Amino acid sequence: MTFGPPAMGYDRAITVFSPDGKLYQVEYAAENIKKGWTTVAVKIRDAALIAAEKRRIAPLIDMKDIVKIYIIDTHIGSSFAGLAADGRILIDYARKVAMNYRFIYDEPADVEYVVRNVCDIKQIYTQHAGVRPFGVSLVFAGYDRKGPQLFKTEINGYYFSYKALALGSGDQAATEYLEKHYRDGMDREEAVKLALSALRASTGSPLSPGLVELGIITEDDKTFRKLTVEEIAKYVKAAGVDK
Repeated sequence: MTFGPPAMGYDRAITVFSPDGKLYQVEYAAENIKKGWTTVAVKIRDAALIAAEKRRIAPLIDMKDIVKIYIIDTHIGSSFAGLAADGRILIDYARKVAMNYRFIYDEPADVEYVVRNVCDIKQIYTQHAGVRPFGVSLVFAGYDRKGPQLFKTEINGYYFSYKALALGSGDQAATEYLEKHYRDGMDREEAVKLALSALRASTGSPLSPGLVELGIITEDDKTFRKLTVEEIAKYVKAAGVDK
């Protein structure tokens, strides 16, 4: 009797565990993240920020209308890597969770509350027949009563808090750069330069302000905002990642 590859038969349904305890459909979905555009996020004592690259995939696409960083609530921003359609659905869901919390309690939701609700949905889609896992990983940066927050969601519904992280096709190079250069006590200018430098390390080519999105929230006003192209250009030049 001959046997096929280890995954044979165990990757046909999301509800079937392999003999070594794996859900192969979840692992397959995770491969989509490695194909996504690179995103880098950094958290410091008084701020959190997200930097994301945009790629010109076709000559006639209007790059100004491509969005990589999304505002979930006034105090939360998010980005993702993986299947863009899946990311859009989960971004909309996160917005509904934050809006409903404000409506019921008349106060902004904790960042982790929103992240946990999104991960609950992602986990549900790993245990029911007839569905597939969401092929996307999201990063949430925000500010709540606990201070600046930075979370990453996994395919299987896990989520972790980070000081700095990278996801997407260039995550390995960016993560290595962050691990080497991140330090406690950085100020905001240093944090922005670190994120852009890590993004530069992941792409292997100079950054163009028009092909980078940058969002930040600080303890000053606790409002997540996306920087303009002019503001990004100043940071890109100051960080020396434009060459």
